[in-house]
Amino acid sequence: MIDRIRRSAFLFAAILAGAALSSPTTAQSTAETTAGDAKRGAYVARLGGCKSCHTDTKNRGPDLAGGVALKSPFGTFYAPNITPDKETGIGGWSTEDFIRAMTEGLAPDGSHYFPSFPYTSYTSMTRQDLVDLKAYLDTVPSAKQKNRDHDMQFPYNLRVMLGPWKWLFFTRGTFEPDPKKSASWNRGAYIVTGPAHCGECHTARNFFGATGADFALAGTRKGADGKPVPNITPHPKDGIGDWSASDIEFALKSGMMPDGDFLGGSMTEVIENSSSHWTDSDLKAVTEYLQSLPRRKTP
Repeated sequence: MIDRIRRSAFLFAAILAGAALSSPTTAQSTAETTAGDAKRGAYVARLGGCKSCHTDTKNRGPDLAGGVALKSPFGTFYAPNITPDKETGIGGWSTEDFIRAMTEGLAPDGSHYFPSFPYTSYTSMTRQDLVDLKAYLDTVPSAKQKNRDHDMQFPYNLRVMLGPWKWLFFTRGTFEPDPKKSASWNRGAYIVTGPAHCGECHTARNFFGATGADFALAGTRKGADGKPVPNITPHPKDGIGDWSASDIEFALKSGMMPDGDFLGGSMTEVIENSSSHWTDSDLKAVTEYLQSLPRRKTP
């Protein structure tokens, strides 16, 4: 109880301190918007598994029209409509609006998004990938479906806290390739840390809902749904250290693990909507990156 009170006190102190250091709006990007390639953007959407969160398949909802419930210890989030409908979707957004949302977590009106929307990972994406993704989303069938309000617990429902939260825990920046690594390794690192946002589920979060580099991809004993999330580092006991490269690639392609069992939970949708559609070269790249990670124990 005392620790919880101290943490809450720290959180509200951070709000007061951060209020002077953060603003709900940012300046418009001065970068020139290049033409988007919708076909390439469709593949970027596959890398990110957009359908898994933004299509309510359980209720046979329209593709990418939102409504999926994302349960967490902080409350329940509902994924928004990202079809081109101008009233309830993102049809009225410019490409710059879309890029700001994806890389800064800001809505077109300047309000902050909750980090349940993984802009904390998407910020690593290249501008061209984002431009292409927006071009693709502009081509999907428009669906008029109003977004549902999040059902959040106090004090996490206070958007005023998000500016200070970003100041404390969010670092903007496009992925920078490591010149000492292979092109394949860098591609894998980009996919895992950016569009595929693997760390959003496979990394433990602190009291404030932020992930930490010390536990990157080491899984959790208790995920958002209360169930364990697998460690995908090469740790020999907690992780996938005894998996071969072909084991990892086959699991990402088919969902089958080396022991013949199948990946379950939310990974079922990840396989179905995302990684089973990746190119062989991207599967190899992701595998190369995962096998290079430090061997981390699950916290």
